[in-house]
Amino acid sequence: MISGFGHAGGRDETRQNIAYIHEMLGQLRHVAQVEGADMLCYLIEMAYVEAGDLQAGRRPLSSTKPNGLEQRP
Repeated sequence: MISGFGHAGGRDETRQNIAYIHEMLGQLRHVAQVEGADMLCYLIEMAYVEAGDLQAGRRPLSSTKPNGLEQRP
């Protein structure tokens, strides 16, 4: 799943990567809560919500990848 992260992959790979990010952010949020890192917890929560929105299709991915290549529809 994550081994192909960062290269131009298909939609299924993108969905898997977003799901992986969402899961990892959930785990990091828990660690931040346990440690009492309130600001870090808040920032992770914002990223967690964003990843959930992407995963559910409520928000589109950006129109370009970080390396400047356009995404395929």
